[in-house]
Amino acid sequence: MLISDICRAVVEEPLYSAGIILYRVGVSVAGVCNVKARRLAAGQRRIWRKLKASFTPGDKVFWIHAASLGEFEQGRPLIEMVRREHPEYKILLTFYSPSGYEVRKDWSGADCICYLPFDTPLRVSRFLRLAHPEIAVFVKYEIWRNYLHRLYRRHIPVYLMSAAFRPDQWFFRKESAWYGQWLRWFTRIFVQTEESRHLLERIGITQVDVAGDTRFDRVSEIRDDGREVPELERFARLCNPEQLPVMLAGSSWPQDEEIYAPWFNAHPDIPLIIAPHEFDAERIEGIRRRFSNGVVLLSEMECDPDAASGCQVLVMDCMGLLSSAYRYCEIAYVGGGFGAGIHNLNEAAVYGVPVIFGPNHTRFVEALDLAALGGGIAIAGREGFEHWMGLLVCNSEERLRRGRWAAEYISEKQGATERIYNSIFRQIRPSME
Repeated sequence: MLISDICRAVVEEPLYSAGIILYRVGVSVAGVCNVKARRLAAGQRRIWRKLKASFTPGDKVFWIHAASLGEFEQGRPLIEMVRREHPEYKILLTFYSPSGYEVRKDWSGADCICYLPFDTPLRVSRFLRLAHPEIAVFVKYEIWRNYLHRLYRRHIPVYLMSAAFRPDQWFFRKESAWYGQWLRWFTRIFVQTEESRHLLERIGITQVDVAGDTRFDRVSEIRDDGREVPELERFARLCNPEQLPVMLAGSSWPQDEEIYAPWFNAHPDIPLIIAPHEFDAERIEGIRRRFSNGVVLLSEMECDPDAASGCQVLVMDCMGLLSSAYRYCEIAYVGGGFGAGIHNLNEAAVYGVPVIFGPNHTRFVEALDLAALGGGIAIAGREGFEHWMGLLVCNSEERLRRGRWAAEYISEKQGATERIYNSIFRQIRPSME
């Protein structure tokens, strides 16, 4: 072993753990005035009680960890397959973010749902002692040094699923390449693309399979489930007597509304459904001010079915309906592309509608693929949006063709869940028998 490797082994864990401890203290301090931080701190205190109440020493435990809601949706198909095929396992689901935990804390698909304890040696050891997982799965980007190292040392199979790597990540930079050594502790890494596999191969990580992205399986399940949202169906009929195409803007941010609001204000006959990324009172009021042809909330329609009369815009002021709501539109706009990055395009594309998104999409494989196929439409600003909306609204043949390309793309990408499941249980089967 090189001297540099020895030094790293000696100082890495203490320095890393000290950083996690400082972060934990920061969360407690921030909780005084920040709701999310306060929820995270409170949730951390309840972890041990929940684990003790959920598991006994003889239980077989399948543990899956997701950062937030999006990663949960990627992991959900695998959880449901394990629950169906191996009912002898109890399912432990952990979250890092309050935005994921608070929405799914009562989900019936897991036996225990809690936050992931902060990644310090004592907390990790206590967590593994109480949960005693036989299998651990981390979703996409969740790579925690102390958890990985202790799972590896305890010979507990640990997997990374639906992973996506880029050349600019710190695993592949010369000055921080030692981070890549953490990846050696995974039993298997399931990546979305060949490009990710090649990147890992360059740094000596070879326990890799190209399995695809389980999000394609999940959105197909949601589509087939056929969940109805009667308020959206009524809105599309009540406010659209001429049966013109409806656009749904999913995960919309104010920057997105700056792009598409002027066009809708100038075309009051085209219905618009908005699912804002956040919908507190201030955010809702901002949307009301931005649109001039009448705005109604979904919650208002739940109380009064005729509340949408005379309104062009419906705002979905709720969580958990977006992936089903796209079935009520003919054109989708997915937000985030004028900010930190686009949200889930697959949720819309699976319904066979053309999907418009902003310029900050190059980190997302599905965006590049959809744009190349024609099912996705990348725009740089307001002018591009107005051009494409004019074309898609007026030319039904063009709209249907592009929607068909989008749906075919989703269909061709299915199957990742089964590939990952088969690999995991094929590898552990000798120890199960």
